[in-house]
Amino acid sequence: MTFELDLLATPKAVPELRHHLRALDFEVRLCVTELLTNVIDHLGEGTPVTVRVTGTPHGHTRVEVTDPDPRALPTLLSATGTAESGRGLTLVDQLSQRWGVDQGADRKTVWCELAEPEQRPVTGNGRAVRAPMRDRG
Repeated sequence: MTFELDLLATPKAVPELRHHLRALDFEVRLCVTELLTNVIDHLGEGTPVTVRVTGTPHGHTRVEVTDPDPRALPTLLSATGTAESGRGLTLVDQLSQRWGVDQGADRKTVWCELAEPEQRPVTGNGRAVRAPMRDRG
């Protein structure tokens, strides 16, 4: 499975991207849209991005969002209960097995890898639970 789309990071692009990815797992769609929203919030509307979703040889789904600013690095924040923002990367951190940033001279790629749904531990209510933190990138 490989999905790749070049687009402009705008609020309108978020639901359109989710629609393109509707066949994928909810957690994958959430990570993609959170990473895209970070570009909108921190680099500005209209920033050109490339979104990639691929399978890995290790049975994971890899999500990548590439933008043209290698200097604006994502930061994992601790949002308060009343904060209106600051939770996007925390969601990515909690849903993914690992995440990180690959920097180039004229771009960066923020990525995360999620276990396939059948590989995620499940609670008594049938919902997947977060595996212990490891290999954060």
